[in-house]
Amino acid sequence: MTIIRTGEEDADRWDRSRRIDWLDMGRVQAARFLVLGAGALGNEVVKDLVLAGAREITVVDMDRVVRSNLSRCVLFRERDSAEHRWKVEAVAERARDLDPEVRVRAVAGRIEQLEEREWKDSDIVLGCLDNIAARLHANAHSYHHGTPYIDGGTDGFSGRVQVIVPPSTPCLQCGLNQSHYRILEKRYSCTGADVTYYEPSMAAEITTTSIVAAVQVREALKIVSGRSDAAVRNVIHYNGLRNTWDELEMSFEPACPLHQDRT
Repeated sequence: MTIIRTGEEDADRWDRSRRIDWLDMGRVQAARFLVLGAGALGNEVVKDLVLAGAREITVVDMDRVVRSNLSRCVLFRERDSAEHRWKVEAVAERARDLDPEVRVRAVAGRIEQLEEREWKDSDIVLGCLDNIAARLHANAHSYHHGTPYIDGGTDGFSGRVQVIVPPSTPCLQCGLNQSHYRILEKRYSCTGADVTYYEPSMAAEITTTSIVAAVQVREALKIVSGRSDAAVRNVIHYNGLRNTWDELEMSFEPACPLHQDRT
């Protein structure tokens, strides 16, 4: 810890972070973070990771910036939408503006196209996705490689965070209900091919997004600091109208294909 004497400049960028007793800055700066999605949640997660000291981040997204993104994405600018830039390119550029020493790799494409090594080589995965199919893909690949996965989601004033640490916690698929499966059935034809169907835009509220993303990053920092014991084990739901969090206990689903080796 740096001692600042009267008249001296407070020049240590990480001084305040080093004062947090559970936070291991060495591990945070050595960790490889994989962020899935560069929309509203992805913007906030990358911003928080960079300011928290992350040095190596890979961001994946298949979309380009449009003007409606500007009301909830802190890293996008008017010119990004005018030029229809890839979201990941804009996020990577602004992340480097926040800290020139951070290495942000932008991958423009579907997460389903990621090579297996991307999941295997990452120390932690943060899901900032907007559909169930992509979430399940991330959940399955992360769990297969034993990589912790932190899933976040928002809908207006509501939000949720689930922390999955293989093999000690239930996974995302363990908590699916019939409504989730009906949505998946709409997305795919009887042959399994992707189909096009109308999906209305979801409500988005920047304060909810900021809060959910902050919790995702805090849980990620706990895990890479070696404090998985302090991480959320169940799924937590945020109610922005009442400013409350409710915890829903999770259990392993016996029929979940990711846990067939459990007795």
